Amino acid sequence: MSIIRMYTDGGCSGNQQEENFGGWGCVLEMGEHQKELFGGQANTTNNRMELTAVIAGFKALKRDGLDIEVFSDSSYVANCFREKWYESWEKNNWRNAARKSVENQDLWKELLALVRKHNVRFFRVKGHVNLNSKVTDFDKLYEKFVQWNGSAFSFEDFKYITTMNNKADELANKGIDQVRE
Repeated sequence: MSIIRMYTDGGCSGNQQEENFGGWGCVLEMGEHQKELFGGQANTTNNRMELTAVIAGFKALKRDGLDIEVFSDSSYVANCFREKWYESWEKNNWRNAARKSVENQDLWKELLALVRKHNVRFFRVKGHVNLNSKVTDFDKLYEKFVQWNGSAFSFEDFKYITTMNNKADELANKGIDQVRE
C-alpha cells in the first residue's frame, strides 16, 4: 500500500493579541497526486491553526487504515505524538504535568480520534526555510532534520519535504488573507 504524506502548517498574524487572523494549510500527497487544503479563522492562536491543519488533512481522507507520514514544523504537534504526551493527558483526565488543564483539548481529542484510525508517523521539519538563499546552510539544516527524524531520509528527500512544508506555509498565508477580507 502507498504511503500518504501530509505536509502541514498553521500560523497566526497577531498571535497573542485579542484580535488576530489565523490560517492553516495542508498538502496531501500520494504518489504523483496532490491535494491542497487551506482555511482561516479570526481570533485564534498559532497552536490552534497548527492542529487544525493536521485535522483537516485527516478529514479529507476517504478511508481508514492508511499509512500516513505527517510533516510539521510545529514541535507542539510533532512532539505530542512522538513523545506520547497524549497518553499522560488522557490518564490524568486531560491535565498536563503542571496539573493544569491541557490547552486546545477539543482539537487534541478530535485529532487523536482521527490518528487512531490509521498507521501514522510524525516528523518534524524546520519551518520557513528559504530554499533560494545563497546563505542558507543546507548541510546544517539537514543535520538537524536527521537529528529530529533519523537517517531514513536522504538530503534530496529533506529538500523536497522542506519545499512541501513551505507550500503548506503559503497555503496557511492564503487562509489568513481570506479571513482578513
